[in-house]
Amino acid sequence: MPLIPEEPQIHESAQGPRATPASGRAASTPRPVPGPRSAATPRPGRPGPGPARPAPPAPRPHPASRTSQTARPENRSAPQIQLIPAVAAAAVDAADEAVDLLLDSGRTPGDILVVTTGEQHPWAAHELSFGEAAYWAQHDAGEDVFFARAGAAGRLKPRPVVVVAVNDAAGDDIADALSGALARAGALLIVCGDPRRVDAVLGAGV
Repeated sequence: MPLIPEEPQIHESAQGPRATPASGRAASTPRPVPGPRSAATPRPGRPGPGPARPAPPAPRPHPASRTSQTARPENRSAPQIQLIPAVAAAAVDAADEAVDLLLDSGRTPGDILVVTTGEQHPWAAHELSFGEAAYWAQHDAGEDVFFARAGAAGRLKPRPVVVVAVNDAAGDDIADALSGALARAGALLIVCGDPRRVDAVLGAGV
C-alpha cells in the first residue's frame, strides 16, 4: 500500500493574532502626564494669560518629594509651614509649581497669595502696567491667585494659603517678608528658597 506523504505542519506565529478592541473602537492609550502650566495658559480664575517666562534650566524634582515641614506644637492655630528648596533664580518657578499643585489638589484660586521678596512676579508686573487701581481691585475681589511683593504686605489681606518666593539673592528683609506672610497665612505657608536662609529665620521664631 503506497504511503501518503505527511502534510507539512503549519506553525502559528509565536506572537499570535493582534487584539482587536471590542465594538470596533480604537484601543485606548495611556494619557501623558501633564507638565507644568506654561505662562501662556491661564490658571483657573485668571482673566487672561500673563507674560511668557523663560523655561527653567533643568527639570526639578516634584515639589511634594522635596517638601519639609516645620511643626509649631506650641500654637495649634498657627499655619502649617512647608519648605521647598530653591535657589533665588529658581524660586519663582518653584512657587508657580506649588500654585499649580494647590490648584490641582482642589484649592480655589482665591485661596492663594504669592509673595516675592525680590523682583515682582511677571504676572504682577504685567498687571501693574495697567495701573495700580486695576491691580489692587483684583486683590480686593479675591477671586484669583494674587501676586505681590513682600514690601506691599501692609495692603495684603489674609488668605488660606500664602506662597513665598525668596527670589532675592542677598536681601536682608527675608525675616520681615516671612513674618508678614506667616501672619496672613490662614492654614498653610509655603516658602520656596535657600533652606539655610529660611531655616535660620524660621528657627529664630519669625
